[in-house]
Amino acid sequence: MSNTDIFPGTVLSVSEFNRAARRLIEAGFPLLWIGGEISNFSLAPSGHCYFSLKDSSAQVRCVMFRNRAGRMGWEPRNGLHVEVQGLPTLYEARGDFQVNVESMREAGVGVLFEAFLRLKARLEAEGLFDPARKRPCPFVPRRIGVVTSPAAAALRDVLATLRRRMPGIPVILYPTPVQGEGAGEKIAAALSEASRRRECDVLILCRGGGSLEDLSAFNEEGVARAIAASPIPVISGVGHQTDFTIADFVADACGATPTAAAELAAPHRDDLAKLLTRQAARFSRAMASLLDSLTQKTDFLGKRLAHPGERLAQQRERLSHLETRLSSAYRRGLEGRESQLREWLGRLRLVRPGISAATDRCEELRRRLSTAASRDLERRRAALAGWEGRLQQLNPAATLSRGYSIVRDRSGVIVRDSLSLAVGGEIRLTFAVGAAQATVTEVLAGEEGTGLAG
Repeated sequence: MSNTDIFPGTVLSVSEFNRAARRLIEAGFPLLWIGGEISNFSLAPSGHCYFSLKDSSAQVRCVMFRNRAGRMGWEPRNGLHVEVQGLPTLYEARGDFQVNVESMREAGVGVLFEAFLRLKARLEAEGLFDPARKRPCPFVPRRIGVVTSPAAAALRDVLATLRRRMPGIPVILYPTPVQGEGAGEKIAAALSEASRRRECDVLILCRGGGSLEDLSAFNEEGVARAIAASPIPVISGVGHQTDFTIADFVADACGATPTAAAELAAPHRDDLAKLLTRQAARFSRAMASLLDSLTQKTDFLGKRLAHPGERLAQQRERLSHLETRLSSAYRRGLEGRESQLREWLGRLRLVRPGISAATDRCEELRRRLSTAASRDLERRRAALAGWEGRLQQLNPAATLSRGYSIVRDRSGVIVRDSLSLAVGGEIRLTFAVGAAQATVTEVLAGEEGTGLAG
């Protein structure tokens, strides 16, 4: 039933009335945000959330269905100030006006999150998140610095993890508040102080989990730039598995939790011992292989080693043999070349040409060539003169010199028909010498306008 079907005098059933009211409400309101305090919150066995959203003078029923409530990641409760995004509608079965909630956030979180996204986009455009600028953390650091609050549970987790993994590494604490007013500036100052003192090989920046407001200090631009400017690699370990901050993106490495950050900062001593054992075994095998190879090479060289006198006698005998072979080869080569030279001299005497007759023949050919070239040149000059005369007859300048002129319109097109001109139009006349600009005062057609301009 459409809204246009409702008119005075129509009797509607309750179902038809509620359906029409629902359509009017849904058509009149877009998807919008509403802020207020949660009351009468109820989680049904189906997983749907039912509650009221109220302020000082009014309230509205709300429902958030299971598929959307499961994506929130936090639990609403009575008395909590929230902002919901939803569509106003009417529950036809009871005739209750309500809001179908699509998403929900704590009041004020939206502004913080928008600021977080803007800062993230700007720093990313500047290249602060670029993996190419991030430095590798040392495999076994000499000292580890921790930037956090002395009262933070995250500090106890980090110290316990480092003590379990590598108890021999000293830890230096750079104390700073991690929450509250001015915490961001103090965190940045602690990072700068650690960078100035250069006491550590790696820094762990950590705190426990919390809401977006609780972690806001780690989303400040000053903290991000202090991390980027630090000459010491920084490992971020802020919040829980699902938390992420600007500091995580800028840091050289990021752990999902403070414990995970500590695990990134120091290797486990058992893993290091196993690695050293494997490396020692590989080194032992390599040294044994090298010794076996050198021993075998020594045995081989020992077999080749002979008395110097024997070596000299062998070399002397070899030189004598080579001298004999060289003398024989030289004699055979010389005799062969002498025989070939005699053969070539005989053949040359038989084929030697008559130089005088050839000279006379060349001179005769030269004279004939010179005469033919002169005649051909004359013929070509005569042909060129003829073509030059023809071109001169076709030259427009020659026609203009006889008193004619060329007429062009304003666009430079040659006028061949007087009817293409208009009275008052401008024309350009080109003469043999110079040109003139004229205005058409009269257009003559047919016999009266026939003829060249002259």
